[in-house]
Amino acid sequence: MFISFEGCEGTGKTTHSRYLFGKLSKKYSCVLTKEPGGGLFNEVIRNILLHSSNKQIDFYTEALLFAADRAEHLSKLIIPALQQNKIVICDRYLDSTIAYQVYARGLSQDFVLNINNFALNYMPNITFYLDLDPKIGIQRVKQFRPKEINSFDLQKLSFHKKVRKGYLDLCQKDQQKRIFLIDASKPLENIYNIIEQKLKEVFQIEL
Repeated sequence: MFISFEGCEGTGKTTHSRYLFGKLSKKYSCVLTKEPGGGLFNEVIRNILLHSSNKQIDFYTEALLFAADRAEHLSKLIIPALQQNKIVICDRYLDSTIAYQVYARGLSQDFVLNINNFALNYMPNITFYLDLDPKIGIQRVKQFRPKEINSFDLQKLSFHKKVRKGYLDLCQKDQQKRIFLIDASKPLENIYNIIEQKLKEVFQIEL
């Protein structure tokens, strides 16, 4: 089973993916991973993409680096784990690329999907999209991880609003009902309960 968490900056993706991993790993064989990242080679790409000095990276270069990261991530970690019937929990996946590179950067969706074509057969069974006003999200980033500000955190508010629009459009167009929207302004405990209830309801997973 493949579970992903999506959202703008400061929505709690990492917090909730770690919490879910902690709960599920008590009963199931699980893998917790992230994009960009997830392996030694991937961490090199992550450092290039997220370094605070990389605000001016070419948008096509950025998209290709994300695709390279995903290709390596899939082949070395995600696919092997799924073949071993493990539950994979991923902090960001392909939806992030659509929201950030297409909606916020303005790249062609056809181009982005073409360079990520290899990933289309390995989409999550369920995606938890944590929705939050970008202004609040950036405030959270500055408050809770001031020493970990990355190149995307430094973008203008207008950029983050485009990212959010991208996610909301993906939710609206989601014919497979894969993406489950959660109000990320709710208390953490409420969000935990919503996630647990959804997994139990749809996949009969007991936590």
